[in-house]
This record gives sequence, C-alpha cells and structure tokens, in this order.
Amino acid sequence: MTDQQTSPAVTVTLESGPTDAGNIDDMELFYARRALDRFRTRLGRQGLLDLLAEDIEKGNASLRECARTSDGKFNAGTTVLTARGLSSGEFLAWMEAAFEDGDERPLLAAHPEHYVMGTDETGARVVENIGPHVCSFYMGGWGTAAMAWADGAAELRPEAEFPHKKSSNLFLEDGTVVGRALIQFGDTTDGFTASLTVYFPTACPEDVLDHHMRHYAVEFRNWIVAAAEARA
Repeated sequence: MTDQQTSPAVTVTLESGPTDAGNIDDMELFYARRALDRFRTRLGRQGLLDLLAEDIEKGNASLRECARTSDGKFNAGTTVLTARGLSSGEFLAWMEAAFEDGDERPLLAAHPEHYVMGTDETGARVVENIGPHVCSFYMGGWGTAAMAWADGAAELRPEAEFPHKKSSNLFLEDGTVVGRALIQFGDTTDGFTASLTVYFPTACPEDVLDHHMRHYAVEFRNWIVAAAEARA
C-alpha cells in the first residue's frame, strides 16, 4: 500500500499498516463524516439553529442586500453530473421520499455544510452555506406557474433529452428572492445525466456562484450514491 501526501515542505508516504482499501484522504473523510454526524445528532435541529443564529443573520443580510442592488438580475452556473447504474426516475423517487420522510439525516449527510433541511410553517427550509455565509432560505413553487422564468432560461435543456425538470425560487422568510434553481435529469443507456443550475443575484461576488457549483457536485453525488445504496 502506498499513499503519498505532499506539501511544499514535506512528503508523507503510507507504506504499510491499515488493511482497508483507500488512501489517507479516504480515511480522514470517514472520520470527519463520523464526527460531523455525531455533532449534528447531539445538537439536534434547534441546537444547530441556535448555534448558527448570528451567522444566519449576517448571511441573510448579505444576500438580501445583493438581491436589492441587483434589481432582479441573476447570474447562472451549471454543474453537470453523469451517473451509472441508476435511472433518473429511481433517483428522483428516492429524493422525493427523503424530503417527505421527515428524517433530515440522509439529506444533511450529503454535504458538510448542510445544517437544516425540512419543512416548517413557511415551507421547505434549507440552512446551508451560500459562498462563505451560512444562510437560511426556502424553496418553493417547484414546477408551478410562479416559476415561468424557467421557460425561457438559457440553461434549459431539450425536453427530449432531459424530460425531468424542476425549478424553484430561493427566498428568505420575508419573501425576498435571493436565488433560483433549475435542475434537469435525463436517462442514458446505463444511467442518467443531471444538469444542475443555480442562480444568484448579479451583485454577489463571483466566487459565491463557483462555490455553489462545487456544492451541487458534492451533495448530488452523495445523494445519488445514497439512492443507489437504498435500492440495493
């Protein structure tokens, strides 16, 4: 077994010892996920909200100001994933069940910066990072007439190739629209392709959009894997 880890100053190589497959990064990821799950479980939903209250207030204020100064204009970024061994219908059925089940843990586990995913009196609530900020927002109106903006979106993929489409506004508790989401799925011969587009106000720093494209890659990869494992 060899596993090199490098920095500008030093190189570390794992020559022998652990018998499990994987490198040091894999081992660290396992322990990081286990520790994170422990803290989430111990704190619970309200504990996490209490802990992050000040961060959320600052993050939401930043998004609100970006929305105000952008005058309804958004920048878009798209992440594309391909999956094998699972159909888009199977994945979407798992996702729908996961959101309706009331157990946040499978949803939270998909990304280290997921803190709350569930519903309250306002709607489907998400607390996660938007760029460097922790924000609390809602998703609503998936596929309804209120989402007519998606009909003319430049990121819309052909219906024949991507028949499964969902769109939503992302809005704060006071109703301020701070983003949008357009996710599209189409089957391939051995799996499916996911086209995942997020929109943020044009006044947001560029790295906010880039970070969320990475966020999409991490969370949807892990949700797809979880869906496949649930089916097995």
